[in-house]
Amino acid sequence: MPPANRKNPQRAASSESQYSIVEFVRDFPDDETCLQWLWRTRYSEDGVHARCPQCGVERAFKRYETAQQRQSWTCTACGTHLHPTAGTIYHKSSTSLHLWFYAIYLMTSTRCGISAKQLERELGVTYKTAWRMFHLIRTELMTQGDDVLSGEVEMDETWIGGVVRTGRPGRPRIVEDTKTAVFGMVERGGRVVAYPVEDTSRITLDPYIAKHVLPETTIYTDEYTTYVHLGKQGYTHHRIRHKSGVYVDGDVHTNSIENFWSLVKRGIGGVYHAVSAKHLLGYLNEYTWRFNHRQDGQAMFLTLILRSALVPSMH
Repeated sequence: MPPANRKNPQRAASSESQYSIVEFVRDFPDDETCLQWLWRTRYSEDGVHARCPQCGVERAFKRYETAQQRQSWTCTACGTHLHPTAGTIYHKSSTSLHLWFYAIYLMTSTRCGISAKQLERELGVTYKTAWRMFHLIRTELMTQGDDVLSGEVEMDETWIGGVVRTGRPGRPRIVEDTKTAVFGMVERGGRVVAYPVEDTSRITLDPYIAKHVLPETTIYTDEYTTYVHLGKQGYTHHRIRHKSGVYVDGDVHTNSIENFWSLVKRGIGGVYHAVSAKHLLGYLNEYTWRFNHRQDGQAMFLTLILRSALVPSMH
């Protein structure tokens, strides 16, 4: 297995980078290295022995050269094949593993995101291939789990999208509002969750609050009426009155979640320009995942490729 956790002695002490492009190229220089990493991570720590599903015990496996692009390892006792890419997002993909790993590296090394058009230019693949790779990474590897927030939690709703306008310059006419409601919650100094929602009513938002926020948590919101009842549900509820021009009152504010919304909107507007409601959850997955792993001791790239090897794919 490549020494992916080895520190780079050439990195400046002041650098915020956890895993540079130099280290990536060193650890994963080609498709063969990526395939060997998958084999050792998923099945065989020593690269030779693995548990055979047919024999039910650990056996020696040998790799035979074949015409297949994704080569397998074969049990020397019964002939059972083990495919390192089976059940992962790489399964049956004609794109090389090296390009997949590089795409994951690009997504985790940027703060505001990278577009499929940029990936197309970086990898030399078609736009359709680049978009599909990013889509699978967002929806399979960066999915939001059942994170439970506690302590001090800020929550807020926002709208992402725009409007379709027609008419002559200076006198545009709004044809259709394409904005999508999004609800988010962030634990101060901790994790964030964010989902597109049908509306911002109490009946819609309450299930998300009950799922992700522990009872007796201190909650901070603005004065939106949907949150009025939270104090009666066992939470300590504080409200900041934005409409009165008040944004901070001691510890009472929603600056953390507002900062996250700003990061998402700048990223979508600057990198992707527009995101449809159908795929908005995938992009929220990407931004929440990067935010939640911002202080990981292990580089985000290494965390994500490990997840790609161990978490079964649904596609």
